[in-house]
Formats: sequence, structure tokens, C-alpha cells
Amino acid sequence: MTTPTQIHPSSVFLVSGGAKGITAKCTIKLAQQYPCKFILLGRSELLETEPEFAQDCFDEATLKKRIMEYLLSKGEKPTPMSVQKIFNQISSNREIKQTLAAIQQAGGQAKYINVDVTDTLALNQKITSAVAQIGEITGIIHGAGNLADKLIEKKTEQDFEKVYTAKVQGLENLLACVKPNQLEHLVLFSSVTGFYGNIGQSDYAIANEILNKSAHSFKQKYPQCHVVAINWGGWDSGMVTPQLKKEFAKRGIDIIPVEAGTQMLVNELHPAYHNTTQVVIGSPMVPPAALLDPDLRSYRIRRKLTLEGNPFLLDHVIAGNPVLPATCAVSWMSDACEKLYPGYKAFSSTDFRVFKGITFNETLAEEYILDLQETSKNLDAHEVNFSCKISSQTPEGKTIYHFSTNIKLLRDVPPAPIYERLNLTEDNIITTIGKDFYQTGEAALFHGSAFQQLRRVININSEKITTECFWQAINKIQQGQFPAYWVNAFTTDLSTHPLWIWLHHYHQEICLPGQQERYEQFAKTPYNEPFYVSCEVKSKTQTSVVADFFIHDKQGKIYSQLLGGRGIIFPAKLMQPKG
Repeated sequence: MTTPTQIHPSSVFLVSGGAKGITAKCTIKLAQQYPCKFILLGRSELLETEPEFAQDCFDEATLKKRIMEYLLSKGEKPTPMSVQKIFNQISSNREIKQTLAAIQQAGGQAKYINVDVTDTLALNQKITSAVAQIGEITGIIHGAGNLADKLIEKKTEQDFEKVYTAKVQGLENLLACVKPNQLEHLVLFSSVTGFYGNIGQSDYAIANEILNKSAHSFKQKYPQCHVVAINWGGWDSGMVTPQLKKEFAKRGIDIIPVEAGTQMLVNELHPAYHNTTQVVIGSPMVPPAALLDPDLRSYRIRRKLTLEGNPFLLDHVIAGNPVLPATCAVSWMSDACEKLYPGYKAFSSTDFRVFKGITFNETLAEEYILDLQETSKNLDAHEVNFSCKISSQTPEGKTIYHFSTNIKLLRDVPPAPIYERLNLTEDNIITTIGKDFYQTGEAALFHGSAFQQLRRVININSEKITTECFWQAINKIQQGQFPAYWVNAFTTDLSTHPLWIWLHHYHQEICLPGQQERYEQFAKTPYNEPFYVSCEVKSKTQTSVVADFFIHDKQGKIYSQLLGGRGIIFPAKLMQPKG
């Protein structure tokens, strides 16, 4: 068990790229929380005094005019490039001095070194000199980086080297200047691009993912060190132009406010997160929708399923055996289709059928096969339709079908409709609440915590039941091979629980899903907050029950709707564990 490391007044942080931009703002915020010592590295030269023509001039237009006059006085012809170069030097100089002053004002101590992190010899010499003045380095914050965004076929070797070396060789050089076992903190500024990928940034994605893996590797070797690779999203700074913000908004990508982001860095260095080696702060880098072509393709995906790899299955045990929920089969097929067409969403699943469920016992197959066949495309409507089947083979080579459905992908999902028959008036007929609906008797819902909970029945009659639900999100390890993305198997399963309650209340029977006519999703079902299910019963026979489910918010805005859901009626005793 390692002891969490603290930042103390004598801590010394070596910060690459730390004198300007977002890294500088993060360093200032850190100094305000922990007034210690900082060695800031940057490629910009720090001038002792500004040129006389620039002093006391802070208006960009006026300063550029003075630069032009200065060049003319030297007999040089001012060009936009030469003027901008001098302007950038002056601006950089001012920002560096402002960073140093802000750290000192916070009670910290800061020294700036003009050096390129990829210059191994110069870096070593200058850091050695700084250490003699300030003290031994106890932490590294590696924020240096370069961009050269281009489509991969247009990238040059020089583009790649520029981006790659600043991140990867820069980290190697910084670590070479410090004894690893003396490091208490190692903070790597990575990017969501490394985690999710992004168009035009293949080199940047590679470099940042290497930082992520380096963080895990270093943590394994030096567990006493607080190591974290922060996969930052886009910041609300000068690099994110208004045009880029507009594009991000179109793709559903949130921008990190500077004040919030810098505080997040401070939070990540709290000893409580000593063992969190990688964190993503920001939205997924959702790519623009792919262009459709008219060709219809087929795909075959093989997957090995294990109980160990899917801990949530222990909360879905029927007659003593973990069973894959039907909703997981739908999410599996939906997610696979979506991944073939980035930027598209699985809007509907129609004619879903359960042939033979997947039970995690001696009948579990060596592998399961997902066959996807594109059946039609509408290029104008940006629509792709798939026929999907999940199957396996017996040792004798016989094919067994487990689930099938038709999936419709859309680039633009229709706006969420309003549930017109909304009724949230309480009738107090069923007073059971929360976890008391689950695993408390023969007729109770059998689901464990991963699929709970139906909080309360708001009202019930012979044709309809309305409930309030709340799914407390389980972590990705528990979700296993069926992570909750756009289609959330866990909230969808929970949304069907009201039918179980209705069926037992009026008929003293219980049921399991058999098929559904249509499932449509307009928005993500929320988690860690309430949502509502209005379940309308359409028919009831001795062997089955059919209902429509509307999952919505308190005002009736529909997240998703499951129409023509057929439940197969079972004796309650069959749902209980084998004794």
C-alpha cells in the first residue's frame, strides 16, 4: 500500500510549456493552491527589457504600427510576416512575465528557462543549473506540444516529427534529467484526441496515446509517485477560434472553461486520486458523419463472451444461471452498426426477436458471431439500414441463432416528441418503494443492483402503469463488454420492469422479454437522476402480454419508446435460484 504524496512548500515542479497558454494558467492555479517552486520551460526568449517603441503600448493595432515604423527606421521594408514575428515576440515576452509575476503573487517561486525540450544536451545543462539554484525536482508537468493538423495523406515526415518529438522525446528528455525514484508527481498533458482519435490529427493522437501508456508504465515501476495522464478536451482559449467552437457545437463537443479546467488539474493532484493514472476531461471527439456510398456491404464480427469479463451478469441471474439480458443484445447490435458509420446514431431497432438466449453455464459457446447485412441506404436522408443476427455454432457445427433485429442508422435523429398521455398524478395503490421491489420474494423482480431501480409506482390501472426510475451508473469494468453508450442496455432493461409489477399486481404472474416490434431512441436516457416510464398494456393472454413503453422526463419529453414489447409469461418459481 503506497502512501499518497502531498505537495509541500519545498516541492519543485519542472513544467514544460509552462510559461504561456493553458499550461501556464494551470501552473498559476496550482501555485495559488500550493505555493511551491516552479521551473518553467519554453522556446520563447525572455527579454530583460522591451524595445523602446513597444513600452507602454498594449493596443495591437498601435503596436503593429510602431513595429512598422521601427523597421522603416532601420531601412527595412515591413511585411505582414516580419511585423507579426516581432509582435509575437513582444506578446510572448509579456505573457511569460505575467506568468512569473502571478506565481510569485500567489506565494510561489518561479524561474524561466529558454530551451527546447527536444534539445537533449541544452535541456540537461540548463536544468542542472536551475536545480542548483532552486532545489531538486520533485514533480514534472509535461505540457509542451505542437500541432500540424492535416489529413494523413497530406502529412509530411517533418509534420510528424514536429508533433511527435515535442510530446514523446520531450517526455524522455525530461525524465532523463531527474532521478525517477525522487519524483513525487508526474503529470502528462495528453488529449482526448489520443483517447478517441480525431480527423487530421493522426500524429497528435499517436503521440498523446504514447503519453497515456507511458503514465501507466511509470506508475507500475514507481507506485509511490502520483502519476496522471490528463486527456484534455478543447479549451476555451485562443486556439479554439469562433469557427472551431461552432464546429464543436455541431458535433456535440463541449469546450472546457479556463477557470473550471485549471481547477480540475488541482483536483487531480489531490492525494485521494493518487492511484488514478489516466483521466479524460472533456467530451468525446465525435467525428463528422461519414459520407455514404450506394454499395451495400456485409460484416461478420466474432466475440468471445466470459462471465469474468462481464461482472454485471451476476445481477441478472435466472434459475441460478447468469443470463445475457435481451437489451444487451440490442445494444451490442446497435453499437456495432454505429461504429461502422461514425457520426450516425442507431435510431431504431425493429422486429427484435429472441430465439435462444445466451446463458453463462456449460451451454456457453466458444464464440458468438454477429452478422450485419446492409439492406438499404438513403443517401439524401443520410440513412443506413441493417439486418442483424447473433449466432453461435455447436461443436458439431450446427448453427444456433440467439437474437435478431433490424437497425436503422440516422445522421440526424428526429427531435424528441412529447408523450401526450402523460399522467404523474399519484394514486398510492402500490406503496412499495426502491429496492423493496427487488429480490425480496418469489414475485419480486430478480434483478441485482446493476439493473435497479424502479423507485416508485406513481399510478396503476388495468391498462397502464406509470413509474419513476433511477439508474445509478455502474463503472466501465462492471459494464464489461456491453458499455452504455447511445443505447444503454441497463436503463432500457430497467424501463421494462413496470410491466412485471403490473402483471403481478393484476394477474399474479411474471414475464421475460420475447420480442419487440419497434424501439426508437431520440436522446440518451439519463443516469444518476430520475426518469419516468409510462407503460401501456395492449393485450394479455395466458402465455404472453404485450405493452408499449414510453421513457420520458417529468414534462413528457420522450427519450426512447419501445412499442409492441411482448413478454413471455413464466411461473414465478422458475425465476428463483436453484436450491
